[in-house]
Amino acid sequence: MDRKSRAIKLVAKLKKLYPKPKTELTYKTNFQLLVAVMLSAQCTDKKVNECTDNLFKKYKTAKDFLKIKEKEIASIPFFRNKAKNIARAAKVVERDFKGRIPKTIEELITLPGVAYKTANVVLGGVHGIWDGIATDTHVRRFALRFDLTNNNDLTKISKDLEELIPKKDWRYVNNGFVLYGRYVCPARKHDCAEHPLTKIWPKANEIWVKAGIISK
Repeated sequence: MDRKSRAIKLVAKLKKLYPKPKTELTYKTNFQLLVAVMLSAQCTDKKVNECTDNLFKKYKTAKDFLKIKEKEIASIPFFRNKAKNIARAAKVVERDFKGRIPKTIEELITLPGVAYKTANVVLGGVHGIWDGIATDTHVRRFALRFDLTNNNDLTKISKDLEELIPKKDWRYVNNGFVLYGRYVCPARKHDCAEHPLTKIWPKANEIWVKAGIISK
């Protein structure tokens, strides 16, 4: 089975398992989603949700987040840089986009602290636009385990996956692999021969990914 065929079969299974792509981050406003995704870098969604439970009662719009204080997100890794980027992103959204989340990847990545992965998660979550595949640690792990890429860089992995998978199915990739990684096939080494995706390509049960290293 070549990579393209394998990728298409894997995503077809993810579509059946998780037919309605939706982040597990909690939010009520569009800018809150952007903030939650920014906070989620190198942090679990559970930890982010614990932090934002109170934070989002106070801050709702981009204008509100201009006043965010570092101590209010101190439970999040790299909170100082994230607080600065959130405030700067809020300033750009207010100044250049009239307080609204932009509708293109190109515009989103002009915001401080927003790269390709964040832009795609937000674009899909806010506008239902799926112009790229967001690669996080889960997507990277499975892309390597199922031999869908030769790269370790997250954006390069995204581009590899976009070449393999029809655009109409891009919306299922990030959410599908994230949920599958959390609830079916975690990162620790284990026997996953009977897992739905491994049944498609059994060799994945011999490949494990840790901190940028593939082990067999």
